[in-house]
Amino acid sequence: MSVETSRALALDSVARLQQAGYRALLVGGCVRDQLLGLEPGDYDIATNAQPTEIERIFPDAIAVGASFGVMLRRAGGFQTEIATFRSEDDYGDGRRPDAVRFEETPERDSRRRDFTINALYEDPSSGQLFDFHGGREDLAAYRIRAVGEPGRRFAEDHLRMMRAVRFAARLGFEIEPETAKAIRAHAAEIRRIAPERVRDELSRILTEGGARRGMEMLDDLGLLVEVLPEASHMKGVEQPPEFHPEGDVWVHTMRMLELLEQPSLTLSLGVLFHDIGKPETQSFTDRIRFHGHVEAGMRIAREAMERLRYSSAEIEQVEALVAGHMKFMHLGEMRQSTLKRFLGQPRIAEHLALHRVDCLSSHGKLDNLHFAQEALERFGEEELHPEPLLRGQDLIALGYRPGPRFGEILRGLEEQHLEGALRTREDAIEWLRREFPLETESAG
Repeated sequence: MSVETSRALALDSVARLQQAGYRALLVGGCVRDQLLGLEPGDYDIATNAQPTEIERIFPDAIAVGASFGVMLRRAGGFQTEIATFRSEDDYGDGRRPDAVRFEETPERDSRRRDFTINALYEDPSSGQLFDFHGGREDLAAYRIRAVGEPGRRFAEDHLRMMRAVRFAARLGFEIEPETAKAIRAHAAEIRRIAPERVRDELSRILTEGGARRGMEMLDDLGLLVEVLPEASHMKGVEQPPEFHPEGDVWVHTMRMLELLEQPSLTLSLGVLFHDIGKPETQSFTDRIRFHGHVEAGMRIAREAMERLRYSSAEIEQVEALVAGHMKFMHLGEMRQSTLKRFLGQPRIAEHLALHRVDCLSSHGKLDNLHFAQEALERFGEEELHPEPLLRGQDLIALGYRPGPRFGEILRGLEEQHLEGALRTREDAIEWLRREFPLETESAG
């Protein structure tokens, strides 16, 4: 079989299951997205074939949740999930059912699903659609509604509350009143969910589209104060109107999120956290000021991201974005070496993107952004990241003894090189002999 797309793999899987005498249907997000005219990200299959039967038809299938009847088929760089129709008992831990029963019909299977728009089934061989809970009507009404009794759905899996927000934000839908009411009633239970799962939903809210609306819905439904109280503290924190006519720190940050276009996760988090230090550093003197808000913001961002189990690399980049966002106003005053270090830092494009939306969501002036862009073009890669004129082994060869001063010497060489004061190896050696005479290394 030549598999060129995820859909082709799914259709092949459905066809082979049906040929073997089983019911097999596309289910969930892929059916929903096709009805909305969107390209599905993945394709899932529901069937009355049990795991051992699926494995017999697809010997290379991987059991990713055999006790739940979930198998994974991979081919051609794509994958599709094949799950046996099932019903579920209560969820004692707010995440997994205490027991499952395999079922023969999609109608029985549909009762365990989270939202009506995700409980749609399609037989691709005939085009027949199976809708047991009014999902098509909810799609037409741009509505997120829980299957059955909302409180029960959220008691089963508390993370569904954040999923409701994610779908509503990404699709531009509203959450149906009874479903929203149940989320507010159960919001505190989100704390029972593993931080990694909360992190993943938050990340998707921030990057899949509608980030501003998603964050505002988390706040309105009582979820934000449970999963990211640091962000909720930005509400009502006034800013000097001459620099921020748009309003408080929360409003400013939400406007920034709205301006992002297909952002990376770290850029979205950088925007979310860039002013997170302002609530605890606000003071009123000649005007509203936030002395030390960058340092406070770096600390708060790290603490929040560590709590949500983000990776060290993600945390470090977000810290760098928070640290750098106030430096743009000083670019024109920087020494050449300092400017080059700032512009030469990893993923500088994210710093520029954050600064752009920071300006556009407040005073609207982009002078410093244009200065940075012009400097990047003027310097080029070789000037921003020049090859060192001397390395540690060169110092040893020149008679210097390894030790703590090596770092000071190499930093000084780099500084002078970036400033343009040193251009050749000979220049560097002359500077070295003058600033760090060899006899001082061997004294004593």
